[in-house]
Amino acid sequence: MLRNYFKAALRNITRNKAFSFINIIGLSIGISAALVIFLIVQYDFSFDTFHRSGKQMYRVVSVLDFSGTTIKNGGVPFPLSNAMRKEATGMNLVTPFTRWEENQKIEVAAHDGAAKLVVKKYDRPVFADADYFKMIPYQWIAGSASTSLQDPYKVVLTQKAVQLFFPKLSIEQVVGKQLVFDDTIRATVSGVVADLKENSDFIFTTFVSRATQERTSLKPKDWEEWNNTTDNSQLFVELSPGTSVAHVEKQANDLLKKYQKKEAGDKSTQKFQLQPLSDLHFNSDFGGLGHRIAHKPTLYGLLAVAVFLLLLGCINFINLTTAQASQRAKEIVIRKTMGSSKKQLIFQFLSETFFITLLATVVSIVLTPVLLKIFSDFIPPELHFNLLEQPLMILFLVALLLVVSFLSGFYPALILSAYKPVNVLKNQSNLGAGKTRSAWVRKSLTVSQFIIAQVFILATLVVSKQIHYTLSKDLGFKKDAIIYFTVNYRDTVKAHKAILLSKIRAVPEVALVGLSTGTPTSTNNWSSTIKYKNGKKEIDAAVDVKFADTGYIKQFSLKLLAGNNFEKSDSGTQFLINETYARFLGFTNPQDAVGKYIEWSRKQVPIVGVLADFHQQSLHDKIKPLAIGNWGSILRVFSMNLQPRTTDGNNWKAGIEKIETAWKSIYPEEDFDYSFLDDTIAKYYKSEQNISSLLKWATGLAIFISCLGLLGLVMYTTNLRTKEIGVRKVLGASISHIISLLSKEFLLLVLIAFLVAEPVAWWAMHKWMESFAYRASINLWLFIGAGFFTIIIALVTISFQTFKAASANPVKSLRTE
Repeated sequence: MLRNYFKAALRNITRNKAFSFINIIGLSIGISAALVIFLIVQYDFSFDTFHRSGKQMYRVVSVLDFSGTTIKNGGVPFPLSNAMRKEATGMNLVTPFTRWEENQKIEVAAHDGAAKLVVKKYDRPVFADADYFKMIPYQWIAGSASTSLQDPYKVVLTQKAVQLFFPKLSIEQVVGKQLVFDDTIRATVSGVVADLKENSDFIFTTFVSRATQERTSLKPKDWEEWNNTTDNSQLFVELSPGTSVAHVEKQANDLLKKYQKKEAGDKSTQKFQLQPLSDLHFNSDFGGLGHRIAHKPTLYGLLAVAVFLLLLGCINFINLTTAQASQRAKEIVIRKTMGSSKKQLIFQFLSETFFITLLATVVSIVLTPVLLKIFSDFIPPELHFNLLEQPLMILFLVALLLVVSFLSGFYPALILSAYKPVNVLKNQSNLGAGKTRSAWVRKSLTVSQFIIAQVFILATLVVSKQIHYTLSKDLGFKKDAIIYFTVNYRDTVKAHKAILLSKIRAVPEVALVGLSTGTPTSTNNWSSTIKYKNGKKEIDAAVDVKFADTGYIKQFSLKLLAGNNFEKSDSGTQFLINETYARFLGFTNPQDAVGKYIEWSRKQVPIVGVLADFHQQSLHDKIKPLAIGNWGSILRVFSMNLQPRTTDGNNWKAGIEKIETAWKSIYPEEDFDYSFLDDTIAKYYKSEQNISSLLKWATGLAIFISCLGLLGLVMYTTNLRTKEIGVRKVLGASISHIISLLSKEFLLLVLIAFLVAEPVAWWAMHKWMESFAYRASINLWLFIGAGFFTIIIALVTISFQTFKAASANPVKSLRTE
């Protein structure tokens, strides 16, 4: 029986090639999109789901408040971990680890005749102990969790690190070899663990014993300091069964109250919270562990896109199948006459739908690798598509095949199986074709298609407009034709920076060069509590602090509203502040702030000038209080304004090569890495640019699928009304009149879709724009323009077939049976 059903399905496909093509293409696009999106979503939601006690695992994080300014930090003060181990209860594990400062080099000591190897690019090492490996279920290849990190000067490597540091040695040969960290710490390899096969945010590959940090010069100065919080100091806990989160948070905060000693007048507050392990991969408020942080609303948006594209394909199938129902009326009657029941007929038509969906699935499997390449910028590099290695994908495909077959085929099967033999034998199966309930269902589904397409169009326009706004908005400083790089903090030779500065100034392609702790929009800011006494009360504020040389204002074209530039100094003796900080201190006139003193780092520092506000970060964030000081001895960021670019652009290339030559003359063993400032700013909106790219493709696919369905319905309608068209032409109707007659009904459906989509799209885009502190306006013309665009596309689609029908020879039309 099934064999006969598939034969009938194949005959129906070959008999109606155009409609079958539209159905298969529409479904395959939807299934391909669903496959790609499932890959992305499943990848991100699979992070750290393999832990034995994942639901009981939490990270201890800090929430600090400075005069109403809240700062969230994924780290904790160093002494908290030892205090919780000794004094807190209700936890199976208390696991601290410290991320080593970046930019250090690792040397592989000479061994077995091999020369010393210097490695500069590697995953950031961490200081850890045995509890780390109780928390993360690594498989031990050499050594053991209980002993390998017990003593100082010991290091455990993953297989990935072994390949990097000892590419020619076996794992057995690696144990006992030595690594030299930062020219000071020589550690012996005491163990090797297998790389984690599962997706995890714990991406570390080199583990130095925590005892090395505690008993050497690597011990931080604030090791016993409860007032300093750094995200390098991480603390994870595993709760015992029955222990509540509130209980552990209370104990942690009680320890803070017990040991933290605040300075007089310090009104800032700090509290600890437990962040669930399942939140680690998605919460940017507290930062991650080095892996990219996913955005849950974006993932849910992707799922919505997949559902909508699948629905569009299903709607096409339903519309075209029900529209063609009358053509299969005699077949249905004959089957009923031969004894087929309604259930058998429904099963037959569902089988045909399954066959078509199966063909669409095969096409989608071929299309998926192509889509992955198209979205390579949006997709994590670790993500890949291979059905043989991904049994979950096979299950998803099977489930998708069954669900899409049912959604697409059930309603048409009910319509087709409901034909009455008496009506068909009387040739009444076509009567009222345009006014039946199924016709109204087709119209409703067509409206739904264009609502989805219209929402996609509007979303694309609004997102594109906001991205253009963010990239073209005046940020309050010069960003074009500026490159910058950072010298290594290990370089303590003061003359090196002076010599390099002199060499770069001599490069003719460089207009200006300066030193600072960061460009105006860099994240290399210190956040400090700065106090100001106005004679009546003390005002505390969390202030972003930068330091720079005297040329900083000129180099970045910052506007000085009042006062003067600071003077050259090596110790931080003067501050420039921004308008926002001046207003926070109570000065409505910037000039009034000049000459006042603020307390920073336990000393009184004068305000010598007020700068116009500029955006320190992306437009997602409001401008914060900022102070720029003149502490010259700590400046490590070189910024260079390049001369105007020549027509061929070769002067920039030549200038950068000369800067690199100057760099190599001072730091011959260091890599020369530089960035353009405007490129760095654009990276702030990488997520939005990915969303825009995705929306453009989704919009194009939605319009394409919707137009395919509309074209199919127009083809069916014109075929159904062939004789009517012929009669009208004989009676004198013009081609334009007939096109207008045939198009009017379909354009009305598109117009209804436009009216429904407008408020839905406005609400969705308004919610999305709320994530930006500064945003472009959404005006009415944008929506009207999108509506006209949709109508024009629909009109072109409709006109293609209606013109063909209207211009046909009426003699042939009247002969049509």
